[in-house]
Amino acid sequence: MDASLRLTLRAALAAACTTALLLAAGPLGTAAAAPPPPVPAGVGTGNGAGTQVEVPGPEDGTVAGSGHVRVPAAGKARKAPQLSEAERAADGDVAKMVDNGPTSDRLDIVVVGDGYTAAEQDRFHADARAKWAEITAVEPYSTYRNLFNVWTVDAVSRDSGVSGDPTPATVRDTALGSYFWCEDIERLLCIDQPKVDAYVAKAPAADLVLVLSNSAKYGGAGYNEPSATLGYEGISTASAGNAKSGQVAIHETGHSLGKLADEYFYPGTPGYEKYEGPEPADSNTSTLPADRMAAERAKWYRWLGAASPDGGTVGAYEGGGYYVTGLYRPTDSSIMRVLGKPFNPPGTEAMIAGFYQHAKAAAPLTPTGRTLRLRNTAKVSVPRLTGADGRQPEVRWYLDGRELKRFAGRTEVAVAELWLFDLRTHKLSVTAEDRTPSVRDPKIARTLRSTVDWTVRL
Repeated sequence: MDASLRLTLRAALAAACTTALLLAAGPLGTAAAAPPPPVPAGVGTGNGAGTQVEVPGPEDGTVAGSGHVRVPAAGKARKAPQLSEAERAADGDVAKMVDNGPTSDRLDIVVVGDGYTAAEQDRFHADARAKWAEITAVEPYSTYRNLFNVWTVDAVSRDSGVSGDPTPATVRDTALGSYFWCEDIERLLCIDQPKVDAYVAKAPAADLVLVLSNSAKYGGAGYNEPSATLGYEGISTASAGNAKSGQVAIHETGHSLGKLADEYFYPGTPGYEKYEGPEPADSNTSTLPADRMAAERAKWYRWLGAASPDGGTVGAYEGGGYYVTGLYRPTDSSIMRVLGKPFNPPGTEAMIAGFYQHAKAAAPLTPTGRTLRLRNTAKVSVPRLTGADGRQPEVRWYLDGRELKRFAGRTEVAVAELWLFDLRTHKLSVTAEDRTPSVRDPKIARTLRSTVDWTVRL
């Protein structure tokens, strides 16, 4: 669905859902309880202010999401906790939980915890490691985990746990103001975004933010509007102690990193029976059935007929982008439709493209701003891929544009090995290219290649 159209979608208040139509997961007819599906902007919900967030689907996983609502950016706007001197000393500490290189060359994720007291910060770090392990168990994160740095920022709360757990009346004094029952939707876990940003700003870089709440209650939210001030792509909230909430976070990164549309839809909901708009900009929804897509060489046509890890083959399955008809999705049930499912091939391709928007296939370990002489060595960092097939990026070296085939695959070359026989300056280059079969679009494939240049001479 077109991004501007997505920003017009809202959900009605969950209080109205007692008599509303049930959401359904799709052709299987599995119904999902409230909240009701999105409605066009201006048809009211809540206070209409703030930022748009995606509501996670029900805990049974039958559908990945339940539309969108607008929530106050500052949440409940409660005052920051009044910390003791000892608590303030622990507040705001930054640690590099996963170190794969400089921030300029990697995709940096910042994890901030809420509802953890000063005495519970070790537990927060353990929860962050566990949640990252859960995320990287899913492809393509599993293969590309070494493209990421992960930072933790300690946020000290006065109370343990978060508001709305176990009941709507439960109020806790926490650093980020996290609360369930946001907009009267039990599983919608909202935050005070300005408070989150204050902690995120302490990290050296942030491309994506994950807020973990100290709770075992199912819930989460997707804040998928990029930050104008800090530059991150979005915020996912999740319960640290709930095994299924990690799937919510993975789904939300499909939006923030992969720029993927939701593939679920709403049978029986007025306004969403049939899509009649223009071709969406999203890579995983289309107005074209499979035969026309192949004929026009459009969208995911390169993947048509390919086997998909979510079952079946890639085709054009009607229903997606919230609409029952008029829009097609690549497969029956990827994670963009059903929690717990894998990304389908077009979705995987989009995620890899998103990874390389922030990370580089090659990064210099030897500075490039000075001339390398006979005693120097050119070194480059090439992230190791961890896929089951063992495939690694191809590394090639060049001197003045001529390939030095004897150095193929190496990550360092000494100037003395170049056999320079004159006093001229020369250009030494190394190119690393990820030639993954998971990318078939040539435009995306070109972004999976990085080159580093040095000036060298005797």
